Amino acid sequence: MALALYDLDNTLLAGDCEHAWCEFLVDINVLDGDDFRVENERLYDKYLAGTLDIYESIELQLKPLMKHSPDKLHRWREEFMASRIEPMITAAAVSLVEKHRTAGDELAIITASNSFVSRPIAEYFGISTLLAIELEHTGNRYTGGVLDTPTFREGKVLRIVEWLKETDYSLEGSYFYSDSHNDLPLLQLVENPMTVDPDPALHSHAQAAKWPILHVHSADHAVSLEPHHLLA
Repeated sequence: MALALYDLDNTLLAGDCEHAWCEFLVDINVLDGDDFRVENERLYDKYLAGTLDIYESIELQLKPLMKHSPDKLHRWREEFMASRIEPMITAAAVSLVEKHRTAGDELAIITASNSFVSRPIAEYFGISTLLAIELEHTGNRYTGGVLDTPTFREGKVLRIVEWLKETDYSLEGSYFYSDSHNDLPLLQLVENPMTVDPDPALHSHAQAAKWPILHVHSADHAVSLEPHHLLA
Protein backbone atom coordinates (compact mmCIF):
# COMPACT_ATOMS: atom_id res chain seq x y z
CA MET A 1 0.00 0.00 0.00
CA ALA A 2 1.37 3.39 -1.03
CA LEU A 3 0.49 6.92 0.01
CA ALA A 4 -1.15 8.91 -2.81
CA LEU A 5 -1.15 12.67 -2.20
CA TYR A 6 -3.07 15.09 -4.38
CA ASP A 7 -2.89 18.82 -4.83
CA LEU A 8 -6.37 20.21 -5.39
CA ASP A 9 -6.45 23.34 -7.56
CA ASN A 10 -5.72 22.71 -11.25
CA THR A 11 -4.87 19.12 -10.33
CA LEU A 12 -7.99 17.31 -9.16
CA LEU A 13 -9.98 20.38 -10.21
CA ALA A 14 -9.91 22.03 -13.61
CA GLY A 15 -9.62 25.39 -11.88
CA ASP A 16 -8.80 27.08 -8.58
CA CYS A 17 -11.42 26.74 -5.84
CA GLU A 18 -10.53 29.82 -3.77
CA HIS A 19 -10.36 32.01 -6.85
CA ALA A 20 -13.72 30.60 -7.97
CA TRP A 21 -15.21 31.13 -4.49
CA CYS A 22 -14.34 34.83 -4.60
CA GLU A 23 -15.79 35.15 -8.09
CA PHE A 24 -18.94 33.36 -6.91
CA LEU A 25 -19.38 35.73 -3.96
CA VAL A 26 -18.98 38.70 -6.29
CA ASP A 27 -21.53 37.25 -8.72
CA ILE A 28 -24.17 36.81 -5.99
CA ASN A 29 -23.48 40.37 -4.74
CA VAL A 30 -21.97 39.36 -1.40
CA LEU A 31 -18.70 41.10 -2.29
CA ASP A 32 -18.00 44.34 -4.12
CA GLY A 33 -16.83 43.24 -7.54
CA ASP A 34 -15.00 46.45 -8.42
CA ASP A 35 -12.44 46.12 -5.63
CA PHE A 36 -12.52 42.47 -4.65
CA ARG A 37 -12.21 41.06 -8.16
CA VAL A 38 -9.14 43.17 -8.88
CA GLU A 39 -7.47 42.02 -5.66
CA ASN A 40 -8.45 38.40 -6.31
CA GLU A 41 -6.85 38.53 -9.75
CA ARG A 42 -3.72 40.28 -8.43
CA LEU A 43 -3.11 37.59 -5.83
CA TYR A 44 -3.85 34.77 -8.24
CA ASP A 45 -1.31 36.18 -10.68
CA LYS A 46 1.26 36.31 -7.88
CA TYR A 47 0.51 32.66 -7.06
CA LEU A 48 1.07 31.66 -10.67
CA ALA A 49 4.32 33.63 -10.71
CA GLY A 50 5.54 32.02 -7.50
CA THR A 51 5.70 35.32 -5.61
CA LEU A 52 2.57 35.01 -3.45
CA ASP A 53 2.63 35.96 0.23
CA ILE A 54 0.25 33.26 1.51
CA TYR A 55 -0.83 35.34 4.49
CA GLU A 56 -1.95 38.13 2.15
CA SER A 57 -4.08 35.59 0.31
CA ILE A 58 -5.50 34.21 3.55
CA GLU A 59 -6.46 37.72 4.65
CA LEU A 60 -8.49 38.20 1.48
CA GLN A 61 -10.23 34.84 1.88
CA LEU A 62 -11.07 35.55 5.52
CA LYS A 63 -12.96 38.78 4.89
CA PRO A 64 -16.29 37.19 3.86
CA LEU A 65 -15.88 34.30 6.30
CA MET A 66 -15.51 36.65 9.26
CA LYS A 67 -18.31 38.97 8.19
CA HIS A 68 -21.19 36.55 7.62
CA SER A 69 -23.04 34.00 9.74
CA PRO A 70 -22.31 30.27 9.50
CA ASP A 71 -25.80 29.59 8.13
CA LYS A 72 -25.28 31.98 5.23
CA LEU A 73 -21.77 30.72 4.53
CA HIS A 74 -22.82 27.08 4.43
CA ARG A 75 -25.82 27.85 2.22
CA TRP A 76 -23.60 29.77 -0.21
CA ARG A 77 -21.02 26.99 -0.14
CA GLU A 78 -23.59 24.38 -1.14
CA GLU A 79 -24.63 26.53 -4.09
CA PHE A 80 -20.97 27.13 -4.93
CA MET A 81 -20.22 23.41 -4.94
CA ALA A 82 -23.08 22.65 -7.31
CA SER A 83 -22.64 25.58 -9.68
CA ARG A 84 -18.87 26.14 -9.76
CA ILE A 85 -16.95 23.15 -8.38
CA GLU A 86 -18.75 20.10 -9.74
CA PRO A 87 -18.30 21.34 -13.35
CA MET A 88 -14.54 21.52 -12.62
CA ILE A 89 -14.35 17.80 -11.79
CA THR A 90 -13.54 15.73 -14.86
CA ALA A 91 -13.96 12.00 -15.26
CA ALA A 92 -10.21 11.73 -15.75
CA ALA A 93 -9.57 13.37 -12.36
CA VAL A 94 -11.98 10.99 -10.66
CA SER A 95 -10.22 8.09 -12.38
CA LEU A 96 -6.87 9.31 -11.08
CA VAL A 97 -8.20 8.95 -7.54
CA GLU A 98 -10.12 5.71 -8.07
CA LYS A 99 -7.12 3.89 -9.54
CA HIS A 100 -5.23 4.42 -6.30
CA ARG A 101 -8.27 3.62 -4.18
CA THR A 102 -8.77 0.33 -6.07
CA ALA A 103 -5.10 -0.49 -5.55
CA GLY A 104 -5.62 -0.12 -1.79
CA ASP A 105 -3.48 2.99 -1.45
CA GLU A 106 -3.99 5.61 1.26
CA LEU A 107 -5.40 8.82 -0.20
CA ALA A 108 -4.89 12.39 1.01
CA ILE A 109 -5.39 15.88 -0.38
CA ILE A 110 -2.86 18.55 0.53
CA THR A 111 -3.80 22.01 -0.67
CA ALA A 112 -2.96 25.67 -0.17
CA SER A 113 -6.68 26.45 -0.20
CA ASN A 114 -8.47 26.90 3.11
CA SER A 115 -10.44 24.04 4.65
CA PHE A 116 -13.79 25.86 4.56
CA VAL A 117 -13.74 25.84 0.76
CA SER A 118 -11.79 22.62 0.19
CA ARG A 119 -13.33 20.17 2.69
CA PRO A 120 -16.57 19.52 0.79
CA ILE A 121 -14.48 18.97 -2.35
CA ALA A 122 -12.41 16.33 -0.55
CA GLU A 123 -15.67 14.74 0.61
CA TYR A 124 -16.93 14.73 -2.98
CA PHE A 125 -13.88 12.68 -3.96
CA GLY A 126 -14.38 10.42 -0.94
CA ILE A 127 -11.01 11.41 0.56
CA SER A 128 -11.15 11.74 4.33
CA THR A 129 -7.64 13.09 4.91
CA LEU A 130 -7.39 16.77 4.05
CA LEU A 131 -4.34 18.87 4.86
CA ALA A 132 -5.35 22.44 4.12
CA ILE A 133 -5.00 25.93 5.55
CA GLU A 134 -6.92 25.76 8.82
CA LEU A 135 -8.58 28.95 9.96
CA GLU A 136 -9.00 29.72 13.64
CA HIS A 137 -12.54 30.06 14.91
CA THR A 138 -14.31 30.55 18.22
CA GLY A 139 -17.59 28.72 18.28
CA ASN A 140 -18.99 29.10 14.79
CA ARG A 141 -17.19 32.36 14.00
CA TYR A 142 -13.83 32.78 12.31
CA THR A 143 -11.41 34.98 14.27
CA GLY A 144 -9.02 35.95 11.48
CA GLY A 145 -6.22 33.74 12.78
CA VAL A 146 -4.53 30.76 11.15
CA LEU A 147 -3.89 27.43 12.82
CA ASP A 148 -0.60 25.62 12.19
CA THR A 149 1.74 26.13 9.24
CA PRO A 150 -0.05 27.08 6.00
CA THR A 151 0.09 24.24 3.48
CA PHE A 152 1.91 26.26 0.85
CA ARG A 153 5.29 25.59 -0.79
CA GLU A 154 7.68 24.35 1.95
CA GLY A 155 4.74 24.43 4.35
CA LYS A 156 3.30 21.39 2.58
CA VAL A 157 6.47 19.48 3.42
CA LEU A 158 6.32 20.52 7.08
CA ARG A 159 2.66 19.56 7.39
CA ILE A 160 3.04 16.19 5.68
CA VAL A 161 6.04 15.33 7.86
CA GLU A 162 3.98 16.22 10.95
CA TRP A 163 1.09 14.10 9.66
CA LEU A 164 3.37 11.13 9.01
CA LYS A 165 4.61 11.30 12.61
CA GLU A 166 0.99 11.13 13.81
CA THR A 167 0.12 8.13 11.63
CA ASP A 168 1.62 4.81 10.64
CA TYR A 169 2.25 5.88 7.06
CA SER A 170 5.56 6.60 5.37
CA LEU A 171 6.75 8.06 2.09
CA GLU A 172 7.97 4.68 0.87
CA GLY A 173 6.43 4.22 -2.56
CA SER A 174 4.58 7.53 -2.20
CA TYR A 175 3.00 9.61 -4.98
CA PHE A 176 2.21 13.30 -5.19
CA TYR A 177 0.15 14.78 -8.01
CA SER A 178 0.44 18.50 -8.73
CA ASP A 179 0.25 21.07 -11.50
CA SER A 180 2.28 23.84 -9.86
CA HIS A 181 5.92 24.79 -9.52
CA ASN A 182 4.96 26.02 -6.05
CA ASP A 183 4.77 22.34 -5.09
CA LEU A 184 8.33 21.46 -6.08
CA PRO A 185 9.43 21.02 -2.43
CA LEU A 186 6.91 18.20 -1.88
CA LEU A 187 7.29 16.76 -5.38
CA GLN A 188 11.00 16.38 -4.68
CA LEU A 189 10.29 14.63 -1.36
CA VAL A 190 8.04 11.80 -2.55
CA GLU A 191 9.26 8.72 -4.41
CA ASN A 192 6.94 9.22 -7.36
CA PRO A 193 6.40 12.86 -8.36
CA MET A 194 3.51 13.08 -10.85
CA THR A 195 2.88 16.31 -12.73
CA VAL A 196 -0.67 17.03 -13.90
CA ASP A 197 -1.08 19.49 -16.78
CA PRO A 198 1.93 21.29 -15.28
CA ASP A 199 2.47 25.04 -15.49
CA PRO A 200 5.39 26.11 -17.71
CA ALA A 201 7.98 26.19 -14.91
CA LEU A 202 6.98 22.77 -13.59
CA HIS A 203 6.74 21.36 -17.11
CA SER A 204 10.34 22.33 -17.80
CA HIS A 205 11.47 20.85 -14.49
CA ALA A 206 9.53 17.63 -15.12
CA GLN A 207 11.07 17.21 -18.55
CA ALA A 208 14.57 17.74 -17.18
CA ALA A 209 13.99 15.38 -14.25
CA LYS A 210 12.15 12.85 -16.45
CA TRP A 211 9.06 12.97 -14.25
CA PRO A 212 5.76 11.71 -15.65
CA ILE A 213 3.54 14.37 -17.20
CA LEU A 214 -0.17 13.57 -17.09
CA HIS A 215 -2.80 15.29 -19.21
CA VAL A 216 -5.91 15.19 -17.05
CA HIS A 217 -7.66 18.44 -18.00
CA SER A 218 -6.68 18.56 -21.66
CA ALA A 219 -9.21 18.76 -24.47
CA ASP A 220 -9.12 14.98 -24.82
CA HIS A 221 -9.88 14.48 -21.10
CA ALA A 222 -7.55 11.50 -21.00
CA VAL A 223 -4.65 10.59 -18.75
CA SER A 224 -1.72 9.94 -21.07
CA LEU A 225 0.51 8.19 -18.54
CA GLU A 226 -0.44 6.21 -15.45
CA PRO A 227 1.51 5.36 -12.28
CA HIS A 228 3.61 2.28 -13.04
CA HIS A 229 2.15 0.09 -10.27
CA LEU A 230 -1.37 0.77 -11.58
CA LEU A 231 -0.73 -0.30 -15.16
CA ALA A 232 -2.69 -3.36 -16.23
